[in-house]
Amino acid sequence: MPDQIAGRVDRDELRGDCANCFGLCCVALPFARSADFAHDKAAGSPCPNLAEDHRCGIHDRLRQRGYSGCTVYDCFGAGQQVSQVTFGGRDWRGAPRERSRMMFEVFPVVRQLHELLWYVTEALALPAARPVHADLRRALDRTAGLTRLPPEELAALDVPAHRQEVNVLLLRTSELARTGIQGRGKNRRGADLMGARLKGADLRGANLRGACLIAADLTGADLRGADLIGADLRDADLTDADLTGALFLTQPQLNAARGGAGTRLPGSAVRPAHWTPEF
Repeated sequence: MPDQIAGRVDRDELRGDCANCFGLCCVALPFARSADFAHDKAAGSPCPNLAEDHRCGIHDRLRQRGYSGCTVYDCFGAGQQVSQVTFGGRDWRGAPRERSRMMFEVFPVVRQLHELLWYVTEALALPAARPVHADLRRALDRTAGLTRLPPEELAALDVPAHRQEVNVLLLRTSELARTGIQGRGKNRRGADLMGARLKGADLRGANLRGACLIAADLTGADLRGADLIGADLRDADLTDADLTGALFLTQPQLNAARGGAGTRLPGSAVRPAHWTPEF
C-alpha cells in the first residue's frame, strides 16, 4: 500500500479509498468559507459533517449543501497509506494529542508523494519516454520508499526538493512524448488563461504546465498530447473536448472542471459523476 515492486506501482492503489482511511482529509486540512465550502474549518479540526465511522454524513448531498470542494478532492491514496501503514491502523480519535497532531501533519506530505508516484507511473507507461525509463524507475522506487518512512521523518521531509528532482525527469518525459505532435511549439506554461475563449482551439502537444485555465471555454478543444501537469481547470468547460493522450492529467483536475458525455478522456480517467449533458 501502495502495492509496489521494483520500478512499478499499482495505480489503483493511488486512488482514495475512504473505507480504509480515518477521514483524514476531513480533519487534517483547513478550508475557508467560499463557493466551494459552506463554512470555515481549521486544520486539525474535524468537519462537522464527519460521522463517528469516518464517513461523510452528507456525501450524497455535498454539492447541494455547499461543499463542492469536497467532491473534487482526491488524496491519491495517501489517506489509507497514512491510516493503515504509517500509523498501523491506529485511529486519531481518542489518541494522545501528539500522535493525532503528527498524523494530520504527515497526511499532506504523503499526499504530495503519492501525487508524484502517479505522475512517474504515467511517465513509465509512455513508450516515447523509454530513454529515461531507467531514471524514472529509480525515482519511483525512491519516492515509494519515502512514503514508508516513520512519521517523524515524513514530517521533516523536504518535499519541494524531492519534487524538483522528479520534475526534471517529468519535463524530459513531456518533451519526448510531445515530439512530432503538431502544436508542440505552443508554450503556454504558467499562462494566465482565466476565462479564455479557446472553443475549438488546436492545443495538440501544447505545454500548459501550471497554466491558469479557470472558467476557460475549452469546448471542442483538441488537447491530445498536451502537458497539463499542474494546470488549474476549475470550472473550465471541457464539453466535447478531446483529452485522449493528454499528459499528466489527474482525476482532481477533471473533477474540478465541467464536461459532458462528448468529452473524450484518457483511459486512466473516470468521468466525474457530476458531469451531465446540461454542461
